[in-house]
Amino acid sequence: MSPLIEAPELQALMKARAVRIVDAGWRLDGTDTRALFREAHVPGAVFFDLEAVSDPVSPLPHTLPDAAHFGQAMGALGLSERDRIVVYEAGPMFSAPRAWWMLKTFGATRVQVLNGGLDAWKQAGGEVECGDAHPLPARFNARLDRDAVADIDAVRRALDEGTTPVLDARGAVRFRGESAEPRPGVRPGHMPGARNLPYSALVDEAGRLRDRAELEAAFEACGLDDEAVPITTCGSGVTAAILVLALTVLGRPAQLYDGSWAEWGSRTDTPIQTG
Repeated sequence: MSPLIEAPELQALMKARAVRIVDAGWRLDGTDTRALFREAHVPGAVFFDLEAVSDPVSPLPHTLPDAAHFGQAMGALGLSERDRIVVYEAGPMFSAPRAWWMLKTFGATRVQVLNGGLDAWKQAGGEVECGDAHPLPARFNARLDRDAVADIDAVRRALDEGTTPVLDARGAVRFRGESAEPRPGVRPGHMPGARNLPYSALVDEAGRLRDRAELEAAFEACGLDDEAVPITTCGSGVTAAILVLALTVLGRPAQLYDGSWAEWGSRTDTPIQTG
């Protein structure tokens, strides 16, 4: 199953009542995406609250919770790990891949991202509804796939040994340390040895993931060879999932550094490079 789905195919699945739909909108600027959901969403969708479905005790932003927490949260949304699930968001691709990655990492085997999100849905003639969702509870048996996640020690080894590429999805200005980080106490710059591949290079003007040839060219341009299994990172583990999604489209595995720059940049024992 492709990790992407187009709006006409989703329409057909909905007619067959063969899919669960998840709105996973979230924005770094604090936009109230739950309010946007109430204003307009794909019929039958539920709202995936990225902050609420995160580790409640971690000092880092929206890191993975434990399996019990995730399973309970997904069950409350009426989701099972056996369901076919389509994740989308309003606006250009940004946070939906993070929810896609979380669902996959906790055991959902048939989960896809709606390419182009709500805009593509509307352009294909899809209707929208408003208000809150009221799903019937389900059981989501969550089991963490530890191979999908890289911790700070794995990233240190990758950088020290130079055998595993680390791809940073932040914009070039943030990567070079030319602007302040949006989170207090986080130093600007990047990990020495990391390579910059801004997630925006993988998303087109319509907010859709670019086609295979363009994705391949972007990864080739940052020096990723055919055999490497990279670790992706970003500011807080959200847009790093766009790189994982693109690699999955290309049939390639990857790990995601969940702590990302929010962890690395806030510590005093981690090296940082600027420029």
